[in-house]
Amino acid sequence: MCGPHVHLALSPSRDTRLSRLRLVAVDEPVLFLSFSYPRHSQNESVVTNPLFSQVCNLANAASLLWHAYKSLPSPSNQVNWAGFYTRDPLSPPSAPQLILGPFQGKVACQTIAFGRGVCGTAAAAGATQLVRDVARFPGHIACDAASRSEIVVPIVAAGRGVVAIIDVDCAVEDGFDEVDREWLERLAKLLAEACDWP
Repeated sequence: MCGPHVHLALSPSRDTRLSRLRLVAVDEPVLFLSFSYPRHSQNESVVTNPLFSQVCNLANAASLLWHAYKSLPSPSNQVNWAGFYTRDPLSPPSAPQLILGPFQGKVACQTIAFGRGVCGTAAAAGATQLVRDVARFPGHIACDAASRSEIVVPIVAAGRGVVAIIDVDCAVEDGFDEVDREWLERLAKLLAEACDWP
């Protein structure tokens, strides 16, 4: 079941990085992620609903993240992958792994062990990994050779630990900064509370 019902709005920031988010409580049992396209009216789309599975919720969130980044100036519009990996419920506790979830972008790695690459490191540490140059990250997994920078944010559900990660890749170095970290971490917290995690 979904937890808090929140309106999550993104509007392009002046520093050309990820849009600033605005959180507003709403009465309806839905979670909205909305953002403005340049030269277009504000667009709102449903991200979560108490009756939807986490797959539906993450699919909508991945699409909206992708289009939000693509609507912004460079380097944000150079994002080449945006999506999720979820914790594999069938993997043993002694060898946890992530499995590919909903995403936008090129075909991606299907499984990633905790501790491997940027995604696995974020999952194992339970902490955001902001990598300005993936070539300098030990053990980086190059699912898309065009990726030059990456940010991975763990989704931590109460009593369950890391249940998923948000992964966003960019085709240029230094594609992400602390603005991205702050607001993607807020999104991770919202999704942690708004999905029926296994």
